Parts: sequence; structure tokens; C-alpha cells
Amino acid sequence: MVLELGPLLVFFFANARGEWLAQKFPALAELGGPIFVATGLFMAATALALIASWLLTRTLPIMPLVSGVVVLIFGALTLYLQDDVFIKMKPTIVNTLFGGVLLGGLFFGKSLLGYVFDSAFSLDAEGWRKLTFRWGLFFLVLALVNEVVWRNFSTDAWVTFKVWGIMPITLLFTFSQMPLIMRHSLEEKAKEEQASK
Repeated sequence: MVLELGPLLVFFFANARGEWLAQKFPALAELGGPIFVATGLFMAATALALIASWLLTRTLPIMPLVSGVVVLIFGALTLYLQDDVFIKMKPTIVNTLFGGVLLGGLFFGKSLLGYVFDSAFSLDAEGWRKLTFRWGLFFLVLALVNEVVWRNFSTDAWVTFKVWGIMPITLLFTFSQMPLIMRHSLEEKAKEEQASK
């Protein structure tokens, strides 16, 4: 959680205090205005979070890895072209990619979420199908919401929503899936079978 939230907090702080940071660290002023300072620091924080994840667990979870690669690519485009549209489109692209892959996998009969979270949950096939479908739709909704926010509100409003809106929405959605997870948990079914004997 810290490795996910840390870079977002850096992004929010750097955007809010970009001019102050540029004064304190003149090298950052070379990046441009606050959103560009924030983008540069977000890229650095994302890379550090991935490195820390590797050092702590000796693995790189697929979703943070894909997201990190897109951050680095679109962040570099944002800085090189001095156009913040690229960093604003990053959540749209990542969420569309995740949603499309999950729903596409279901179309071909594969519950891909099961491969990602199999170590965390042990669900029956129907549970993985339902959870994969719900998360696929959720990612597409996040992509749509990001498009609405960045196209219709200020950069500061978008940054604030990205940090303080998306994370709570995602946590609420995650917790709302617990009844489904409990209903289809193989461990819960095994306990019920033991209790009935």
C-alpha cells in the first residue's frame, strides 16, 4: 500500500508546491512549471517504489510494473514535449489496458485475475469469473472518470482527484467485493464441510 500510495503523494505534494521546490532545488526549475516538476518527481518515486518492492519481496507484481512502465514512458513524453496531456492520459491508458485485458481474457474463457491474486485468495472458478468481470468493468469506469475529470477541470483539480479520489474509490470497491470473495472462497467451503460433518 505504501509503495502504491507513496508516489501519488509525491505527485500531489510536488504539484502543490512545485514553485517552492523549484526555488529550493534549481535543477527542478529546468523541468518547467509545477505539473512538470511533479511529473519528474512522480517518475523518480515510481522507480524507487518498484526497486523497493523488488528488494523487499524479490518479485514485481504485474499491475504496479505495467503502471510503472507507463508512468515512465508518458512522464518522459510529458517532460520532453512540455505537454501535460500525456501524464493526464496515463491513468486512462493503464485502466483501459487492465480492463480490456481482464474482460478480453474472460471472452477467451480465462479468469486472468486469478493468476494475479491466486496467492491472496483461493476461489472457485465461478468466483474468479465474477471477480474478474467486476474488476474489468471497474477499470474501464476509472478510465472514463479520468477522462471526464482531466478534460473538464483544472490541472490542480485533476491531481487532487487522482490522489484523494481514485484511491478511496478503489478501496471502497475492493471492500465491496468481500461478500463475493467469501461466498466463493474454497477455504470457507472447506470449513463449512468440516462443520457439517
